[in-house]
Amino acid sequence: MHSELVLESPLPLVPAKAPARGPWLRLLSEVLRLAGPEVEFVHHGERDWASATFSGARHSIALAFDGAQAVAAAEALIAALPDHEFTVPRHLVADAVIASVEHRQSPPHMAVEVELLVIVDA
Repeated sequence: MHSELVLESPLPLVPAKAPARGPWLRLLSEVLRLAGPEVEFVHHGERDWASATFSGARHSIALAFDGAQAVAAAEALIAALPDHEFTVPRHLVADAVIASVEHRQSPPHMAVEVELLVIVDA
């Protein structure tokens, strides 16, 4: 005697809704473009942020620059970042700062950490 096992799910199988993608990829892309082609992406971190009237997130982006030409690009990034106009749909970059810089002369190397405060534009 041959029997067939049929499993029935008590709930219909519905594809899970994809989580809303935050602005991190757009921010990272703009920072990398501003940093130039010789930049090396090291790390991105994000943590929620809120005040009495606004909500958003703090983003931290670590970058490395190796070689004299790359270090010159890092210096250009440091000069340009505070005045850069970010375009992130439904969000505003309220603050963009260079949080830290480590510089070595020989061989030329610079490590830069960028911090961005991004708020939801309601």
